[in-house]
Amino acid sequence: MDDLFRVGDTPYGKGLFAARRFSKGRLIAEVTGEVIDDEDYSSSYCIDLGGTFSLEPGEPYRYLNHSCEPNCCLVYSEEDEPPAQIWLESILPIAAGEQLTIDYAWPANAAIPCGCGARLCRGWIVDPDELNLLDSPQPKQSKGFTDSGSSPAVPI
Repeated sequence: MDDLFRVGDTPYGKGLFAARRFSKGRLIAEVTGEVIDDEDYSSSYCIDLGGTFSLEPGEPYRYLNHSCEPNCCLVYSEEDEPPAQIWLESILPIAAGEQLTIDYAWPANAAIPCGCGARLCRGWIVDPDELNLLDSPQPKQSKGFTDSGSSPAVPI
């Protein structure tokens, strides 16, 4: 895995960084971890897979940070329940050294203020379709943490 990415420091903790260049649409790696079937499960790193399923990612995938303009997404087959394989896919060209990010797209009832610094930051870590459900918009503050395109994580 060292030839694919490295864990490094970011202004908000640890992050996952590309160790080499990736073209758009590339399946970078299979995300390892434990798929948990419990609608109430929660942790600092879990990723909602829809329905009652969550992924508790192992290292280094637990360091995939959120961006409102991510350069990656998680993909999996909707036919498998729970998902048998989950992949990290580039949705933009990624340069060596660039942080790999996904859109967490949390539901409005779990939204927290966002500090991703993306040009089109929503101000909240929230599903773009549920942004209108929040009581007040967060001020957009660019901290320069990311500079990527946009697309939410989706099943294939």
